[in-house]
Amino acid sequence: GLIDGTIDIIATDHAPHTDYEKDVELCYAPMGITGLETLLPISLEVLYHSKKLELPSLLRRITEKPAKICNLNAGTLSAGAAADIAVFDPDKQWVYRPDTALSRSHNSPWMNRPLRGQVQATFVGGRCVFKDGKVIPKTGA
Repeated sequence: GLIDGTIDIIATDHAPHTDYEKDVELCYAPMGITGLETLLPISLEVLYHSKKLELPSLLRRITEKPAKICNLNAGTLSAGAAADIAVFDPDKQWVYRPDTALSRSHNSPWMNRPLRGQVQATFVGGRCVFKDGKVIPKTGA
């Protein structure tokens, strides 16, 4: 559906839950897995590296199209749009590990698996909030 345009966007509900919340009987466990840190590399692997979608088309489905659906002035680099930007290396190989994961949750089918494509820096409203694997704390009052 993503390839033929039937599905417009790629998103994650990113439902992180701690180990103790998930370590119960299935019917009592909260639904969902962590997905924010792996959305880009999994999308790159399945659609871009496999040559099913060109990179600009893939990125529009993660950025511009969801913003339009939600009627947000975001998802583009145009003047006046929110300066929310992820700088990434589409070919960077890495392993998603519990000791480096930024989510409070580690329930992911991609944990301890090699991935290709990694975010190097993230800007929110023009301010760098993540760089080289580290969250940058907000300074000031």
